[in-house]
Amino acid sequence: MLIIGASQSGVQLAVSLRALGFDEHITLLGDEDHRPYQRPALSKEFLQGTVESESLIFRSNEYWAEHNVELVKGEYIVRIEKEADGSGVAHSSSGRQFPFTRLALTVGARARKLEIEGGDLDGVLYLRNADDALALKARVEDATDVVVIGGGFIGLEAASSLQKMGKNVTVLEFGPRLVGRAVGEETAEYFLQAHRARGLDIRLNTSAKRFTAAGAGDNAPGDGRRVAGVELQDGTVLPAQIVLVGIGVIPNTQLAEQLGLAVDNGIVVDRFALASDGTTVAIGDCANMPNPVPGSEPGERIRLESVNNAIEHAKVAAYSLTGRREEYAGIPWFWSNQADLKLQIAGLCSGYDQTVLRQDQERGKFSVLYYRQGRIIAADCVNAPLDFMAVKNALAKGQNIPADAAADPATPLKTITTDS
Repeated sequence: MLIIGASQSGVQLAVSLRALGFDEHITLLGDEDHRPYQRPALSKEFLQGTVESESLIFRSNEYWAEHNVELVKGEYIVRIEKEADGSGVAHSSSGRQFPFTRLALTVGARARKLEIEGGDLDGVLYLRNADDALALKARVEDATDVVVIGGGFIGLEAASSLQKMGKNVTVLEFGPRLVGRAVGEETAEYFLQAHRARGLDIRLNTSAKRFTAAGAGDNAPGDGRRVAGVELQDGTVLPAQIVLVGIGVIPNTQLAEQLGLAVDNGIVVDRFALASDGTTVAIGDCANMPNPVPGSEPGERIRLESVNNAIEHAKVAAYSLTGRREEYAGIPWFWSNQADLKLQIAGLCSGYDQTVLRQDQERGKFSVLYYRQGRIIAADCVNAPLDFMAVKNALAKGQNIPADAAADPATPLKTITTDS
């Protein structure tokens, strides 16, 4: 068994296979020169230095050895030869060959690049993996001004961390609101005002024209190749010794395309995590799957980028690889920690026709509940874990939380949950 991608989903697949009694040798292969690690902390605790890299490692070397899992680091697969029965050989850029009986693609996604003048200057950074985080940490001490491009989760998490470390941080968001793909207007506005109140300079409907460099005469490292500022479309130049770009990701589908698998904003899989060839499984950020939310429209597909999805999708794939068929069905949930704002999202708010706002300003709690035709479908909860758990549990059980009763923030949601 070959798992390409030492990601959260790759690790979970190996662990789940062993839990199900799968006894074949497993090779877990990653292209980074690191043991498999947790990524969410890279933009927060790791960047701030409150956790060490060793605490992010998923499993010990002893675990892998005891469970007959060969961990391969620093190998990039460039070509795969596969037979109709699912077996084959994967070839790496170093010339090594990895034979397999079954194949799993847990290859994740890569940071979307910003293609503008100066994009290759030293100090223009992305934050997707451990090497990115190490590169950012190495430059932080010498930086005074940071420009973050992209007002999504990663951008806001990193911006909050960098501000806490004493940097002057400006966030540029091309769209009209923050985290536009993930939350509704009320939550976006709440985060905008909250971050501005905490001192972040956030500029909406703003984009960079080019990155400027420090000239050789400025005694700057890199002889004029180090970033010094960001020129906006209106000609304004913002000083920046670090530019952090966070404008989304692109699923890694190169190997799937080479294998002739169906690809459409990710590797197309069925409800059992099987790709179009019927033998390869694809899991996590790289997979385009049928919407797992019960009651979704037939044919509706989605690609999810979350730890929860990586874990649950891997469990479904493990069943498929051991000859069982367990459909992927569940309620997606997400989280994002930004300064003292802990956002938890239950469900998917797309297609809502009504919202209910619950806010306790004195305690710093804020929730938006989303409804479609009178039934709750999702919630954004900031510093309101009880609201989050109530909505998550209701969605999982097919229950409802009546909108009129939910409007009172003093009413615990779990006390008004109904079966109808």
